[in-house]
Amino acid sequence: MAKWTPKHEAPEPLEGPVVATITGGTILWFVLFLVQLPFYGWFDDHGHLWWVWTCLAGAGLGLIGIWYVRGRDAAIKRAAASRASAPDSGTDHKGTSGATA
Repeated sequence: MAKWTPKHEAPEPLEGPVVATITGGTILWFVLFLVQLPFYGWFDDHGHLWWVWTCLAGAGLGLIGIWYVRGRDAAIKRAAASRASAPDSGTDHKGTSGATA
């Protein structure tokens, strides 16, 4: 059986409103946590207490995700700005003329 090789290049990844998506998901997890708090006793009696803590963990991990994607978005914008402002003199970022050693 021959190894599968692609016949064309992969498309560029889609970039969307990543920060807004992660923020919305984090808010949703936290709201679900708050909605379940009044029923804490019921969840405990029926062995479903992990549902409450899963929502809180989702909100906490979402906060880490917001921090990460905001930093990623800022880095992408900084890189685009530096590429746009750098003069194109035929040299790469190391100052060499594109020749490899």
